[in-house]
Amino acid sequence: MRSIGKVRGNRTQPAPHHLSKLHARLPLTLPSLLRGRGELGSRRLVITLENIIMRFGGLHAVDDVSFAIAKGEITGLIGPNGAGKTTLFNIIAGRLFPTSGRVLLEGKDITTLPPHERARLGLARTFQIPHEFGALTVLENLMVAGETSRGESAFNAVLRRSLFASEERAVFERARDTLDFLELSHVRNEKAGNLSGGQKKLLELAEKIKRLNAERGYTFCLIEHDLDYVSRLCGDVIVMAQGKVLTRGTVDEVRNDERVIEAYFGGGKYEVGT
Repeated sequence: MRSIGKVRGNRTQPAPHHLSKLHARLPLTLPSLLRGRGELGSRRLVITLENIIMRFGGLHAVDDVSFAIAKGEITGLIGPNGAGKTTLFNIIAGRLFPTSGRVLLEGKDITTLPPHERARLGLARTFQIPHEFGALTVLENLMVAGETSRGESAFNAVLRRSLFASEERAVFERARDTLDFLELSHVRNEKAGNLSGGQKKLLELAEKIKRLNAERGYTFCLIEHDLDYVSRLCGDVIVMAQGKVLTRGTVDEVRNDERVIEAYFGGGKYEVGT
């Protein structure tokens, strides 16, 4: 499974497709650093989770998880099936609201904000399976993701057309720039539903993470089972098991951690806890 969240370093750049809100292809136990706007070492925190609990009936899918992601990081979130990764991602993205705990974006409490409001703050998500608007062109897909609100008002669209047109032109220019960056300009007028699988994933940023991080300052968090893939992208890896954070470190550190090996391949010898 590969699910990616990102925070835009430059919010004038549109996310190339559907924004759901850590547009993000959006962190561990650091209680002393997780109060409001803080720093992870000397780095600015972008995403902060404070004591997140998610219960479904008697099941604790996420059990008191706290962690932070620093600005400019590419962080991997891994763990065996049932570890709570997807549930946690859904909480960050706004598809689920936690039973208790807080989600902060650059110090702002976004715990109860819906996905579209998180998107406007620069938090977005992509999914393993592309979710393009098939009947729209590639360029139009990117324009849908652009930051514009004036055209959503009937008053502006009818009576303030010059203002609406100016904003739409800016969105068009940013979308065209993004297509150039993704090397998809040659298919910009093609219906998105006609793209190959590989091109669709480019549309959702899956193959451009490093460049977006290095050249545009995007912060990423991704769910991934393939440690080799994670090792090529992530300097920081968080491991979950049984709804809790098991450990955090570099790929080599977590790969050689006996608790991680046991969680993936063993029979539960190691307990999760602090």
